[in-house]
Amino acid sequence: MAQTQTGGNTAQAEFWNSPAARGWADQHVRMDRALAPFLEALVAAAAPNPGERVLDIGCGSGTTVLELAARVGPQGRVLGADIAERSVARARERIAAAGLSQAEIVVADASAHGFPAGGFDLLFSRLGVMFFADPTAAFTNIKRAMKPGARVVLGVFRALSENLWPNGPTAAVKHLLPPLPTPGPEEPGPFSWADPARVHRILESAGFNDVSLTPIDWGVRLAPPGGAAEAADFMLVFGPLIRVVPALPAAQQAAVRSALEIYCQGHDGPDGVTLSAANWIVRARA
Repeated sequence: MAQTQTGGNTAQAEFWNSPAARGWADQHVRMDRALAPFLEALVAAAAPNPGERVLDIGCGSGTTVLELAARVGPQGRVLGADIAERSVARARERIAAAGLSQAEIVVADASAHGFPAGGFDLLFSRLGVMFFADPTAAFTNIKRAMKPGARVVLGVFRALSENLWPNGPTAAVKHLLPPLPTPGPEEPGPFSWADPARVHRILESAGFNDVSLTPIDWGVRLAPPGGAAEAADFMLVFGPLIRVVPALPAAQQAAVRSALEIYCQGHDGPDGVTLSAANWIVRARA
């Protein structure tokens, strides 16, 4: 399906369809493994039931869609939406391989896409809603797709200061990088949903109610024990460093990688190279 118009999200569409973002499609297994505990918690909170219809925003390479589709069964339906064409292509391959006729993926900017009206029992997202230029307008559009009283379960980051992942690696090599822009609290970015008051404002202004936020703290496992080099590679494929490191001279890139390996050695333990993450599970009703 052709990509829908992106409205004010042009910059996000450009990034997520650029070479810098290919890791999310081509190496999704690594990210899925790292995020597995968080996805488990989100799915438990969402509690999808057999026969339900689910809308998954920012579904990436399809892991969340596959999990939700298994829960709703052949009588249900899961529609995933993502702005990254390469990730959507990978998700479609995985759905076809799994033979899940109840799952579908569209290339779409959820803030502008014409979803079927009033058709979904559950709105779900794993770290896929923090990048809208106008989140209230986006969720106003999304709400039109929800049945009255439909459940909402969204996973987002808490404050930057609470998260070693993804903030810690960037801070560890900041002295080796050019000045990095820091998004303002109202601008798209991984921590744009950190403030509970703003989350309430976005969702309630879009017509949702019963909004609540539950903190969840967990560990992002980047590599097995002794895997500092593997973890450093992970950090250079995923996360904020991918936006700046590839443009650096080769010697500077090597210095960044070396510094990341040293940083990872300091976080290597019996469970592997693990960084703490602090998230919200956001719940609401349509």
